[in-house]
Amino acid sequence: MEDLLKAIRNCKVCIDKLPLGPRPIIAGSPKAKIAIIGQAPGIKVHKTGVPWDDPSGKQLRKWLGVSDADFYDETKIALIPMGFCYPGKGKTGDLPPCKECAPLWHEELFKAMPDIELVILIGMYAQKYYLKNTAGKNLTETVKSYQNYTPKYFPLPHPSPRNRFWLKKNPWFEKDVLPELRKRTKDILNN
Repeated sequence: MEDLLKAIRNCKVCIDKLPLGPRPIIAGSPKAKIAIIGQAPGIKVHKTGVPWDDPSGKQLRKWLGVSDADFYDETKIALIPMGFCYPGKGKTGDLPPCKECAPLWHEELFKAMPDIELVILIGMYAQKYYLKNTAGKNLTETVKSYQNYTPKYFPLPHPSPRNRFWLKKNPWFEKDVLPELRKRTKDILNN
């Protein structure tokens, strides 16, 4: 696992696409029980090198009901983006994650982490990649039918502050989905 993480952190496959150059961000351990598959690091995370070290990460930890210490404990939670480097800014936010990363690295990562019990899929890029044709017609439909993907997968919207309108429009998420997510997370981490 150490060699794999080193190889990922030294990856330069997308060097020509990245406005700030490569800086792959990942955290994981062979002992991890939960994997969180995110989109791609934002500019703040690119600068600090710490996964989910931004308002989205703070919201995600709140959704999961975990402390910073548990969230950043690689023996508990692996933090794996679809694209490992900051992809740059687009018109309405960050650009999509580089498509090369997940096919190149994800399978090897999961082979190296045999104790993963739950894979949390954040956003449509992760959901389409992992759920393929079983995903709903849109993110809302996929998240609403999260039970169809458990116990292995748990789809979530992105915890970005930009999604506050989605959260207001879909009150069932906080009422029905988050309590189940917290329960699953707690049960797995406490075993």
